[in-house]
Amino acid sequence: MSEAALAGPLRLDAEVLDNRPEGGQSFRLRLAAPGWPGAAPGQFVMLSPGARGAAERHDPLLPRPMAVYRTLGGEGAPAVEILYKVMGRGTQLLAETRAGERVRMVGPLGAPFPLPRAGERALLVGGGTGIASLYELALRARERGPVEVLLGARSAADLMGRADFAALGVGLRVATEDGSAGARGLVTELLEVALAEAADAPLVYACGPTPMMRRAAALAAARGRRCVVSLENHMACGFGVCLGCAVPRAGGGFALVCRDGPVLDAGAVAWAGLP
Repeated sequence: MSEAALAGPLRLDAEVLDNRPEGGQSFRLRLAAPGWPGAAPGQFVMLSPGARGAAERHDPLLPRPMAVYRTLGGEGAPAVEILYKVMGRGTQLLAETRAGERVRMVGPLGAPFPLPRAGERALLVGGGTGIASLYELALRARERGPVEVLLGARSAADLMGRADFAALGVGLRVATEDGSAGARGLVTELLEVALAEAADAPLVYACGPTPMMRRAAALAAARGRRCVVSLENHMACGFGVCLGCAVPRAGGGFALVCRDGPVLDAGAVAWAGLP
């Protein structure tokens, strides 16, 4: 585990540096984070739903878990970048936050992705908002071996971070359900093709809607490949106190997504027990 993962979470009212639309209902939020220890790939933060004011907001009350997309800037002025999609009242309030306002942030939290072994090929599969969990992984995995990123969304307007991944110089394939960008269809169809083409034994990483990850896990298992997933469950605390993010384990019992995950081996998840 990285030094960032061991440093423990930071709690601060982070200043909004930028909060701009990315197309569709997607936004890119950049927060100044003095003292930020960095985040390992796959870790997340808890953000207050919208800007903090002179009076505490109690509606909505609970923070929202957001993947750390990437860390920018040097040690003197680190910034945390978050890609998110407006999906309800909390994220709508977050989208209305302006530069100069402050957002309560706690993180980094959660268990990160394991990096591939030296020389090992990595296939990264991201669907919808799950794409936001994969940039730092792609950045670091490319130092160890070949990386191919497969991105999927409903339409071109819903694709997050496509230009950022392209700039990394890794392999990149895109699928949209309406065919407005890349291949028409599901990102798991791209994965099926990529696995069939691979002469070696790639390590599969997946993050996105549960049906997508379930299918990715099945495709990898059918070819004897390891698959690691990052679950996107609702959570209230981020520390394993509220028990609201429990998921069934394949061997019995439950895992807490915020504490035991969000990254878990796909074989450890009882997929039939997830909605």
